[in-house]
Amino acid sequence: MGSRDTGSSGGGWTSGPLIGFDTETTGVDVTTDRVVTAALVLRAPGRPASSRTWLIDPGVEIPAEAAAIHGITTAHARAHGSAPAPALDEIADEIVAALRADTPVVAYNAAFDLSILDAELRRHALPTLRERLGHEVGPVIDPLVLDRALVRKRYGKRRLGDLCLHYGVTAGAGGLHSADVDVEATLDVLAAIVADHPWVSTKDLAEIHRFQVGAHRTWADDFNAWRRRQGFEGAGASTAWPYYDLV
Repeated sequence: MGSRDTGSSGGGWTSGPLIGFDTETTGVDVTTDRVVTAALVLRAPGRPASSRTWLIDPGVEIPAEAAAIHGITTAHARAHGSAPAPALDEIADEIVAALRADTPVVAYNAAFDLSILDAELRRHALPTLRERLGHEVGPVIDPLVLDRALVRKRYGKRRLGDLCLHYGVTAGAGGLHSADVDVEATLDVLAAIVADHPWVSTKDLAEIHRFQVGAHRTWADDFNAWRRRQGFEGAGASTAWPYYDLV
């Protein structure tokens, strides 16, 4: 994991490129559900943003509940989507190329998107991100983890739409829940968090990554303790980040 110099530019890692990543899927189980759409958006100060999107035929039925969220039906995916293996391979290659250039991956609830991507890569007998890199995946920046850590006493939900409202971020004309629009909103939310907490940009990428690992574990431990007090059953939140520990 890199540690881009924060001393010479004055803006730290925020003065360099960021690559945003998001998926829309058939559901929320990273071990069984499939990627339907994905987007990568590269932003660098002083340059126009560049983006790439994928529509994938997941090879299974897309549940109506999922289609109602992201708008992709089984019929549409079968008619217009790419085969999963080559698309997933391309997505993984682009993420790995960015990480090798010390460009952080920015993803909202990153553990979900990275976990389901690696599960999909395994499903299609393709190397995972870690296998391609030869080491753990990073640096990763997750606005959800940062917001929970930096504004612990703000109550209420912290979905991407909630943070857009809180930070005054306007999503695209079609609203959230298309992968490319969600990535743009995620990058804008991150910029707002950094503006509110400028010290974040003074830390190098390795420090920010480690901070989020600890911050997520603290949040998950607290959340799971609350669940137990309320009598909820089940595993609760994974304490691992930026991957779920079940993958």
